[in-house]
Amino acid sequence: MEIRHLQYIAEIVRCSSFTKAAEALHITQPTISKMIKNLEIELNFEVFDRDGKTIKLTDAGKAIYDYAVPILALFDNLQAEINDLTYLKKGSIRIGLPPMAGSSFFPSVIKSFQVRYPGIAIKLVEDGAKKVEEHVADGSLDVGVVLSPIDEEVFDSFQLVQDRLKVVLHPSHPLAANKQIKLNELTHERFILFNSDFALHDRIIHECQAIGFDPHIVYESSQWDFIGEMVGENLGIAMLPDRICQQLDAAKVRTVSLVDPEIPWHLAMVWKRTGYLSLATREWISFNKERFAKH
Repeated sequence: MEIRHLQYIAEIVRCSSFTKAAEALHITQPTISKMIKNLEIELNFEVFDRDGKTIKLTDAGKAIYDYAVPILALFDNLQAEINDLTYLKKGSIRIGLPPMAGSSFFPSVIKSFQVRYPGIAIKLVEDGAKKVEEHVADGSLDVGVVLSPIDEEVFDSFQLVQDRLKVVLHPSHPLAANKQIKLNELTHERFILFNSDFALHDRIIHECQAIGFDPHIVYESSQWDFIGEMVGENLGIAMLPDRICQQLDAAKVRTVSLVDPEIPWHLAMVWKRTGYLSLATREWISFNKERFAKH
């Protein structure tokens, strides 16, 4: 027995006619008669009592029809939900965002996406880029924003933002009036870094060690604005992306370009190279590609 058998039986009962049911189903009358006859042979009992021009369900046929009605209703609901998903009227996306990326770039992106697709639910997970990358890799997030470079064997990706780090200092700092600062000039400074869940934590330490010193880390935080406030209290220096530096209070801190070496801050959106991507997730990726390409 197939779903179409139930559909045919329900339509015959509704129309009280094989001919009218066939017309409603856009098939020929011999076709629907043959389908019902084959079903009766398969089940070894008659579904309809054909008494002249009158068509009635047998007791067995009534049992089938009673089950067919709710089954067909559920089947119609399933088809409707699949269509909704196909046309992005429903669905959900789990997105990982580092705090700096979330606050700087994505509120307006999310708003525009929700205007276009109001039925898609977005679950945001705010965490450091390292953690976001781990969660995308293990499947607990569908897509995430991370710091380049990307492991291309694990992830597909596209570039979102290209920026570089600047040094953030208290206005009274001797280097605050400089136009540029070399990394080796910070050898004896007190560093305020993001915590170890953030890719910038390891990146800054690595760059310092590459020129011969271990940074003296006095504070770690998960919030860029709190790091800025601590520098404003003259508790140490920090390194933050240029776009984030533009949001700091200029009365409390100074920001100076870092050179020799420059430390890049390149953000990428990533998703697993293998495995299933929902329609909603694929549309989110496409939407962001278009959006960020304009900028």
